[in-house]
Amino acid sequence: MRPSQQMHDLGIVQSGAPILVEPARPFALPAEREAADDAIDQLLDAMEGIRRAHDFSGKGLGLAAPQIGVGLAAAVVQPPAADPIVLLNPRITAASEEMDEKFEGCLSFFDVRAPVPRPLRITVETVTLDGSTAAAVYERGEARLIAHEIDHLDGLLLLNRMRPGVRPIPVEEYRKTAEATGRAWSYE
Repeated sequence: MRPSQQMHDLGIVQSGAPILVEPARPFALPAEREAADDAIDQLLDAMEGIRRAHDFSGKGLGLAAPQIGVGLAAAVVQPPAADPIVLLNPRITAASEEMDEKFEGCLSFFDVRAPVPRPLRITVETVTLDGSTAAAVYERGEARLIAHEIDHLDGLLLLNRMRPGVRPIPVEEYRKTAEATGRAWSYE
């Protein structure tokens, strides 16, 4: 079974679906608190099913609401060995000039891996369930995971972030390269 088919069977929307390239609708909080709670619960449930199928413990895992067919601005990121980070109406307000380029995977494009340049530090502003605004700074792996999910909420895909002329590679090729070099995919 292709990795993308496995993700599809787990309820993850796959590439080509219009919802993946449409900006998600922001929540009006606190008025839409119930809808936000529901979206968060759906994301956490979907992530639990994904974790049962794949080990993301060393890599981290993120999921945006459009990836489960919900066009609302909610995402959850589970960094390795840390508590989940809930993002409601997130936006990046600052990004470091220092960047790195690493291979990323995406549950909606699970058959490929793609080298994507990202800032090493970002400041993210979100809205809390009570309607207040909160900001946090994320670095390295967490910054990459969170920026990837915010892209989903903006209707952008990792393919939009690749440098011109660079192409994704099939996951099988990526795995062979990782095994040959001893450098497995990680968000360190």
